[in-house]
Amino acid sequence: MLKSIDPILTPDLLWLLASMGHGDDLVVVDANHPATRIARSTSSQRLVQLPGLPMETVVRAIMTLYPLDDFDPDPVRVMTPVDDPDRVPEVQRAVLAEIERAVGRLIAPGKLSRADFYRAAAASFGVVQVGDSRSYGCFLIRKGVIS
Repeated sequence: MLKSIDPILTPDLLWLLASMGHGDDLVVVDANHPATRIARSTSSQRLVQLPGLPMETVVRAIMTLYPLDDFDPDPVRVMTPVDDPDRVPEVQRAVLAEIERAVGRLIAPGKLSRADFYRAAAASFGVVQVGDSRSYGCFLIRKGVIS
């Protein structure tokens, strides 16, 4: 255990977050996502699994350490529902609320189709898979700098 660090932030997750650079994307996905396959294509080839935890709990912990990219107009991107691209699933609302709370401003996420999300995820730095089974809990979160 480390003082003042959320225990959700495991050693593997801390390594992943610390190893990323400005402009790198972190993929945070639900239990339904093909995370093992996608992680093999990422820069780090790392998959951190956090089973049994809700998506917003994990993102809340990550955002205590993670600087969001202020230079990118879409530092947060989500996968849109195949059946209704305009629908915002509850899991996305919950996670965006946590990110907004952490950065102190509203976030309008970029929206990607399923195929585009998978391509972008494969080009990311690494993947965190959460045990949350709610559909469309799929996020790309771009790392910024500490000013």
